[in-house]
Amino acid sequence: MIHSYKLGGMNIVLDICSGSVHVVDEVAFDIINMYENAERQDIVKEILSKYPDDPEVTAESIEECCDQIEELKSAGKLFAPDTFRPIAGELKKRTSGVVKALCLHIAHTCNLNCSYCFASQGKYHGDRAVMSFEVGKRALDFLVENSGTRRNLEVDFFGGEPLMNFGVVKQLVEYARSIEKEKGKNFRFTLTTNGILVDDDVIEFSNREMSNVVLSLDGRKEVHDRFRVDYQGRGSWEQIVPKFQKFVKARGNKNYYMRGTFTHNNPDFLEDIKTMLDLGFTELSMEPVVCAEDDPSALTNEDKGIVMEQYEKLAELMLQKYREGEPFTFYHYMIDLKGGPCIYKRVSGCGSGTEYMAVTPWGDLYPCHQFVGEEKFRLGSVFEGVTNIEIQDEFMSCNVYTRPECQDCWAKLYCSGGCAANAYHATGSVKGVYSYGCDLFKKRMECAIMLEAAKTLDGVN
Repeated sequence: MIHSYKLGGMNIVLDICSGSVHVVDEVAFDIINMYENAERQDIVKEILSKYPDDPEVTAESIEECCDQIEELKSAGKLFAPDTFRPIAGELKKRTSGVVKALCLHIAHTCNLNCSYCFASQGKYHGDRAVMSFEVGKRALDFLVENSGTRRNLEVDFFGGEPLMNFGVVKQLVEYARSIEKEKGKNFRFTLTTNGILVDDDVIEFSNREMSNVVLSLDGRKEVHDRFRVDYQGRGSWEQIVPKFQKFVKARGNKNYYMRGTFTHNNPDFLEDIKTMLDLGFTELSMEPVVCAEDDPSALTNEDKGIVMEQYEKLAELMLQKYREGEPFTFYHYMIDLKGGPCIYKRVSGCGSGTEYMAVTPWGDLYPCHQFVGEEKFRLGSVFEGVTNIEIQDEFMSCNVYTRPECQDCWAKLYCSGGCAANAYHATGSVKGVYSYGCDLFKKRMECAIMLEAAKTLDGVN
């Protein structure tokens, strides 16, 4: 299977199963698109009739191009067969029972009142609460006990707003560091914050202990302050931006993400990206809102075309900045054309419910943060372990080949079947497909591949 498209002035052919990317001229582009469905003599005839005035397009040159395509096919770089389907289930079984990451809901409460918040302003459709040190300690012990031979373990401090329980965050990091050597483990911590409570202590501690920090900023002041307000309805932009600038500067401008959300009110999110750049931030992420279809913030079908155009313009801006020596990162465009994720990740996805779980302030386990509060998805607890084997088995059986809609999709080995939570909320099944999200993902991948191909060609030239 191949996927061919034109973007950024290039003719791009992606070989799905090998991951090979080919940038070709117009004639080769047309021949490749005909190659598997036409006889060679018919290809020659068709191409000659399409380019009658091009002296370089001859029967001999077309035959030569066909020979080169056949060589690439024989080398497994074009029209490569899908050899992954038979092993998809086995790959995931090999990691059965091994947990490598936890999302600790250190605080089910928040000091902002964002109406688009999927977590109901941090409460996750339940009561406000903060995690005790005892529960958090048990969660870390649970992670160690269930991590098998894995050395590197990931822990995200999440909310709500985790800084509303910062004392326990510090205690848990101290505890984890105290057992690393004995247990033969290495903890990598991430903190996500809205910035309201950031101070010098938070900055110093985070820059010492957090492998990454995620800082919530929606871009333009008017966009940010529309939703990210306190309980008096006051916007937070002016309060947090100087703190974030100080935070990032202290981190040496690395190992952070400015994480924004775009909604129906700002599908032209590139303007928010530009605002972040003007503020001095270069590690950026803008995510489409996750909410019910009837929510006023929800992206509409009319918005989709605007968003896709924004993704293209973003790739153009990134290429321009790269060429000017002022590169910046966009999370969804991070792609490695030479290696990339191993085939296990390409087939199996994020590992929610199996390798990765969320922990509530009470110690309950859920497949990920987006399932927290939905009782049917409660897996168990850090005290009793996983007891809801039926639900875990459902997540264990999730891979790109268990979703019928994915079978003929060119992007399946990039998205790995997509987000189980988004699928469930859109279709009622974790093995469903959130089609709107799929369309946006495919556009992002086209842009990311184009961007990397252009940068590679710049290096060659």
